[in-house]
Amino acid sequence: MAIRVGINGFGRIGRMVFRAAAQHFTDIEVVAINDLLEPDYLAYMLKHDSVHGKFKGDVAVEGNHLVVNGKTIRLTAEKDPANLKWDEAGVDIVIECTGFFLTKETCQKHIDAGAKKVVQSAPSKDDTPMFVYGVNHASYQGEAIVSAASCTTNGLAPVAKVLNDAFGIKRGLMTTVHAATATQKTVDGPSNKDWRGGRGILENIIPSSTGAAKAVGKVIPALNKKLTGMAFRVPTSDISVVDLTVELEKETSYEQICAAMKAAAEGELKGVLGYTEEKVVSTDFRGETCPSVFDADAGIQLDPTFVKVVAWYDNEYGYTCNLMRLVQHVAK
Repeated sequence: MAIRVGINGFGRIGRMVFRAAAQHFTDIEVVAINDLLEPDYLAYMLKHDSVHGKFKGDVAVEGNHLVVNGKTIRLTAEKDPANLKWDEAGVDIVIECTGFFLTKETCQKHIDAGAKKVVQSAPSKDDTPMFVYGVNHASYQGEAIVSAASCTTNGLAPVAKVLNDAFGIKRGLMTTVHAATATQKTVDGPSNKDWRGGRGILENIIPSSTGAAKAVGKVIPALNKKLTGMAFRVPTSDISVVDLTVELEKETSYEQICAAMKAAAEGELKGVLGYTEEKVVSTDFRGETCPSVFDADAGIQLDPTFVKVVAWYDNEYGYTCNLMRLVQHVAK
């Protein structure tokens, strides 16, 4: 039985969800999309993507429906999720991709409109449980509303889990060198809350805050208050990289760390944590389906308990693929 999903918000992640369902998660069927833009424009943006290329398939519009590879998808343009009548479209799970509805209270509107469950494609803003598939999804207990955390938490958590399980993390600092996102300005403009964030992304490396490292403490409770971090936004369109520097509880060698990462990537975290020893750069990970890929050749060690590890992630598609794995799990 296919998992029938509705997408609320057809932006970067909403469209990645659609592409992932078409390319890698054929048991997930998108049956409804809600977005305020015109149907023709939604079809255009699905077809043409500056980062991931042209959509592989036929895309057309018939009235208030998108027709993709012969399958009809209901389109609506409702501001209030309470009006969405998801049950009429047979939606099992809503993937909440607007970035606006990130609490139990606001997502309850999707449930009231007929959806069975909701998965948020961003960190929750209340106590909605957060899951990184592969790291803590086994602790899911049937909650109707959950969060798939952020792309950076998905990039960091698998690596942090392996380090902590094998060697123990005493404390750590993370930096993510992060591709530009839609919140950024192409040229300098007003940004009252974050003055640096208002500077043009085409010309700058922009220091920024991120809650991703602290959020790992919610996903891996043993690491609560042991990690924090920051971001540098850089002038690239996609692919980011996590640099995690930790003090370990146990003495070890960098070779043993790499061996632990490789074993996890081939075992319990297969498909979630990737592993490479090649001389890679960021564009090598465009379209990568793992939310985190450990780069064995990039890390360094100062002494037996002080080490820096590096992991790449496609902050659009890799993150979305792990969100889809969570959707599969929640649907069981």
